[in-house]
Amino acid sequence: YTAYLQFSGFDVAEATNGIEAIDKTVELLPDIILMDLALPRMDGWEATRRLKTDERTRHIPIVALTGHALAGHAEGARQAGCDAFVTKPCLPDALVAEINRMLALRDDDKNGRGSRSTGRTS
Repeated sequence: YTAYLQFSGFDVAEATNGIEAIDKTVELLPDIILMDLALPRMDGWEATRRLKTDERTRHIPIVALTGHALAGHAEGARQAGCDAFVTKPCLPDALVAEINRMLALRDDDKNGRGSRSTGRTS
């Protein structure tokens, strides 16, 4: 999805494991995080929990992007702190639409016009 996201105008930073995802997020403070839940060293579930409890990063929307399509995984991702859940494979256009939706919700929340529940790693 990286090339398509870049083609669509997004700046993309990648992490190969959960620890690197946390480090890069703290360093770069991205607008949104696409979190693979099945990462080595530290999985995306734990990385998400840590990012959502860190004052510096808790405001960043996290979208779980994962092949975990089993019943309960979407709810588990939300409980870990993910703001949205996308199963892969997915159409690149659908992913871009979800990113734009989450960014719009974040912007509405910042401007007091919306609400949001409490979103690239690979």
